[in-house]
Parts: sequence; structure tokens; C-alpha cells
Amino acid sequence: MLKVGVIGCGGMGRDHIKRLTNKIQGAEVVAVSDVMEESAKEAAKICNARVYTNELELIADPEVEAVFIVSPGFAHTEPLLAAIEAGKRVFCEKPLATTAADCLKVVNAEVAAGKHLIQTGFMRRYDKGYMQVKEALDSGNYGEPLMLHCTHRNPEVGTNYNTPMAVHDTAIHEIDVLHWLVDDEYESAQVIMPRITKYSHSELNDPQIMLLRTKKGVCIDVEVFVNCKFGYDINCEVVCEDGAIKMPEPAYPYIRKDARLSTTIDTDCFVRFKDAYDVEVQDWVDKAGEEVISGPTAWDGYLAAVTADALVKAQESGKIEPIITEVEKPDFYK
Repeated sequence: MLKVGVIGCGGMGRDHIKRLTNKIQGAEVVAVSDVMEESAKEAAKICNARVYTNELELIADPEVEAVFIVSPGFAHTEPLLAAIEAGKRVFCEKPLATTAADCLKVVNAEVAAGKHLIQTGFMRRYDKGYMQVKEALDSGNYGEPLMLHCTHRNPEVGTNYNTPMAVHDTAIHEIDVLHWLVDDEYESAQVIMPRITKYSHSELNDPQIMLLRTKKGVCIDVEVFVNCKFGYDINCEVVCEDGAIKMPEPAYPYIRKDARLSTTIDTDCFVRFKDAYDVEVQDWVDKAGEEVISGPTAWDGYLAAVTADALVKAQESGKIEPIITEVEKPDFYK
């Protein structure tokens, strides 16, 4: 039984605590931590865990064998470095950190420790649809991938959501999963701003078209439209030399009523990717006994941050911006 300490007891933190307690086999939440003590106490009721207000004390708890970080992204670096120093397995919800520089600190610390400890929470790699596309691509039956056409649509966002958040909070998922699909790293980024929807506000250009080019020349377009109104609509099509592979949409029944044929579209990510979250966390727990990380690594978290920085720069410049990592991918992550 893997004994887990969870840092961060907000909505997603409590969701993961429920998952670890009620769905995941082989794990037990023994400690929780949040800077808001009441939030930690409420979360602790789910799993009868010890309560900490200091995350470093939770990491130092000798009973805690693995750490689950679900605090805000800006607060990830310190507990990540502390967990590496303690030699404890970590699941860190995306982003790994909010700056590429902090991500690189984490990468360097893990490499220096000489042990794979960190998995970054990009759950789309565990979604059945994306996995089916990946399997088809890896089969080689369709030739090399040439282009990807993707959408990331959301019904609406609040007025606190601004233009850069379309990258850091929304397209960050495509940034990770798409380079994994085509087994390549990014070379350049560009953002095109179409006409702004009437449902946006002064601090948000919406929609946006984000263009990425990989080192092997694969061209990717991602439509990010966060006030589309009609649903949470995720699509991905890969055009290859000998065919095109389109990711299936979630299966819902078609309803015939009032002279209409209709089906359901999801309205939020927690419904659309519920199963992916479950599979992701179960895989992390299962691999603990083998002491391996099979999901997205700290390097993937760093690459996502570097790519996101380039896209934000492209939002401002309107130009094609290079995506440059400060270091070559270490052999440790190959």
C-alpha cells in the first residue's frame, strides 16, 4: 500500500483525495496539507488523514512515502525540490512550475539525484481517444505525420481570464500531448488573432489560433476558443502521408425527439477527462513498486513551460518565435 501525502486541498485537491481513497487500488492518503487549515481539515475528513499547514512538514513525515502536489502552480517549486531531496515519489499537477527557470531547477535537481521521481499531471496522454491516435501513428500504417488540426473550446471563462491564460491554462494540454503523439519536439510558435467574439472582454483576445512547428517539420494548428458557449469541445486530427486519423469524440446516445437528432457535448474537463484522471493516477501508483515514471516527466513539464513562453511572446509580437531550451534533453530522460 503506497502511503500518500496530498499538498493542496482546493477543489482539484479534494477530487484527487476522493480518487485515491475510493477508486485507486494500492494507495492510501495518510496526510494532507493546505495553507488554509480549514480546507485541510475538511479534506482530511474524506480519508481520515493527518493535517498539516506546512507542506515541508508533510514531506518530512516518515509515514508519507509519496507526495501528491495539487497546490497552485506558483507554489510547486519548493515542495518539488524538498521531495527530491527526501527521495520521495511525486505526482505534480500541471504546471510543473510557472516559469521555465523554475522547471529547469527541478529537472536539474532530479537529474542530480539520479532517480526518476516526478510525474507531471498531463492527463490527456491517458485519455482513450488520444491513446488510440497514438497507437495508430506508432503502427506505421499511415506513413509519417504531416499536419495536426486541433480545437480546444470551452463554454465560457470569467473576467479574470486574460490573453496569456489561453496558453498557460488552456493550450498547455495540447502543448504536451501533441509532441508526445508525433514523438518530436517543438521548433517555433506563432499566434494569429481572429475577430474577437462579443462574449470576450478588454483583457482577452478570444478566439486565438496557435501554430506550432516541430523539429521534423510537422505543422500544428490549435484553435483556442474559451467563450464558444456550446460546450467543452476537444478535437484532434492527424494528417499523415497515407491517411488521416481523427480522435473519436466521447460516446453519448443519439436522441430523436421533436423532429431533431441530437447528442450530448460535455461542458467541462472534469467530465470529459474523468476516466483519464483515474487511469493516470492508477498508473502512477502501480509503477511505484517498480520505481519508474511511465507518464509525463519533469522534462516534459520544462518543455511545456518553454513552449508556453514562446507562444505568449508570439501573442504579443505577432511573429514566429523560436522555441529554445537552455539545455539539451538529458540522457536521464531519454
